[in-house]
Amino acid sequence: MNYGAIKKFDVADGEGVRVSLFVSGCRNACKGCFQPETWNFHFGNVFSAETEDEIIKALEPEYIAGLSLLGGEPFEEENQAVLAPFLEKIKQSYPQKNIWCWTGYIYDKDLQKGQRKHTEYTDRMLDCIDVLVDGPFIEEKKNLMLEFRGSENQRILRLAEIRKS
Repeated sequence: MNYGAIKKFDVADGEGVRVSLFVSGCRNACKGCFQPETWNFHFGNVFSAETEDEIIKALEPEYIAGLSLLGGEPFEEENQAVLAPFLEKIKQSYPQKNIWCWTGYIYDKDLQKGQRKHTEYTDRMLDCIDVLVDGPFIEEKKNLMLEFRGSENQRILRLAEIRKS
């Protein structure tokens, strides 16, 4: 898996001060996407053990609320295989911190067992994610007044609360 960027002090992508990882590779190709360069699976740098260590270290300060995972598309099959064990490592290292994830896929139509983006890694990822922002960016529904979303069709799903019920 490749990644386009790591932001170690991000206040735009989730609640609180966060570390954000922008993965590469996306088949959604949403019209009006704010970073189409990340559609290419080879964009950026190779995600390595050193990259994992860098992110885990960046999450250490008490003022960091958690990790934000964006793209590209975290739920592309190739990315899931790398991200599932990485997210588990984050949760094990920092159980008090939360994980936010943005996907152009729809939680209850694409990511559940038997659906088009469900793999052997999907449930492992979803078990680690506290907040999932789902749905493709739709340029015609773009709304700059929305918090943490780009278009009105996108939802903020608090998976930690959904799992409890």
